[in-house]
Amino acid sequence: MDRRDLYGYRDQRPDPKWPGDASVAINLVVNVEEGAELSLADGDPSNEPMHEVTSKVVSQPDLCRESHFEFGSRLGYWRVMRELDEADVKVTLNVCGRAAQRTPELLQDAVGRGHDLCAHGWLWQSPAGMSPEEEEAMMRRTLDAIEAATGQRPTGWHCKSTPTLHTRALAAKLGLLYDSDAYNDELPFWLEGEQGPMLVLPYQFDTNDMRFFGESPAFVQAKDFSDYVIETVQRLLDEGERWQSKSMLTIGLHLRIVGRPGRINALRDILRFIKSDPRIWIATRTEIAHHWRKQLL
Repeated sequence: MDRRDLYGYRDQRPDPKWPGDASVAINLVVNVEEGAELSLADGDPSNEPMHEVTSKVVSQPDLCRESHFEFGSRLGYWRVMRELDEADVKVTLNVCGRAAQRTPELLQDAVGRGHDLCAHGWLWQSPAGMSPEEEEAMMRRTLDAIEAATGQRPTGWHCKSTPTLHTRALAAKLGLLYDSDAYNDELPFWLEGEQGPMLVLPYQFDTNDMRFFGESPAFVQAKDFSDYVIETVQRLLDEGERWQSKSMLTIGLHLRIVGRPGRINALRDILRFIKSDPRIWIATRTEIAHHWRKQLL
């Protein structure tokens, strides 16, 4: 049997019965990766090459790249949190284990504000190539570090980029509520596995501030990002009205990216828009996972 499902729900998409009869469930994910980027100084095999520009320093620690990531925890975090507080919106934090170990006070602050936790790998690195044993040990280390820093254990798993063939089964084995290593749908779905059915909450890369980066960035000014996200949400709301097709959308954020003064207004404008429409349910990933399990198990 082909392990890939190229059909999904077809034209029989289920009604998720979002709270308030909302058409769209929106989850904002704030990625916390500062201190977990690859670094020769930390004994990693290489330096992380990607920041505001792509560079490759191989003979020593990359102090420019280190400084770039530090902006996220020193300044970007507080700028993002002020916007979220003002809008009264709770988000999910995708947290790397080494970042939790290095900046526990930041995560304690975020949890104190009511935000949600998802594990994002020990390092900001794909687990591709790891054996099942290596990956399970890495996942346990990550979960333990985040729990030690915050007093709360993450409810879900989402690695950087490509997971392994074992990632989802390991997430189920470790008792996690959901896995987000999928980019193939706009509604949660169930997958059968060795540990029983596993809930998958898909993620999106197009509605993500990472698109400010790259050799040919899609977003340059703040309004490029907010306009794209708002147009996406408007289309999903329109589909809900015209065809009763309901959906889930993830908006991906990074402290070191959207936290810059020239970009933060994108987050402000997105929050104002999604807060203004009663057809939108703004929720954490944990809330969405619990709702789906209750309605569509």
